[in-house]
Amino acid sequence: MLYARCARRAWAVALRILGSRADAEEVLQETFLEVWRRAREYDPSRGGVETWVTTIARTRSIDRKRALGTVARIAEDAAHQPPPISSAPVDPSEAAALGQEQARVATALRELPPEQRTVVELAYFEGLSQREIAERTGDPLGTVKTRARLALEKLASLLGRG
Repeated sequence: MLYARCARRAWAVALRILGSRADAEEVLQETFLEVWRRAREYDPSRGGVETWVTTIARTRSIDRKRALGTVARIAEDAAHQPPPISSAPVDPSEAAALGQEQARVATALRELPPEQRTVVELAYFEGLSQREIAERTGDPLGTVKTRARLALEKLASLLGRG
């Protein structure tokens, strides 16, 4: 049930960071092995289970990307291929809720000033550290840190969690 509930989002995050279906699928497997091993560490007061699983997938993806030591490879058909299908059917109400949540986040991201949105996208989707973002954008490290903090505060406010 947990796989059916969380795998699609975890796979999408891994694919976005890594750019390779094969690497994303391996990270997805590693993610659920880690979830199994660390299940006792899950604390519902710190966030939902979907967020916890997605965070593990994101961390594993960044670790893999850094270990490869190369820019993520982009698979030609990645944007056109659906993620692996679990044996459990997708609950339409869960799929609708996920779609609504994704739309809320996308809307909130669009409301950020462009320089803050860029920092968030580089950090979250490409797995760059603040120092790496500063190097890529040519902005001072302090500016990048400030933009990241302001962006996260505004996102929390816009998404009703702040």
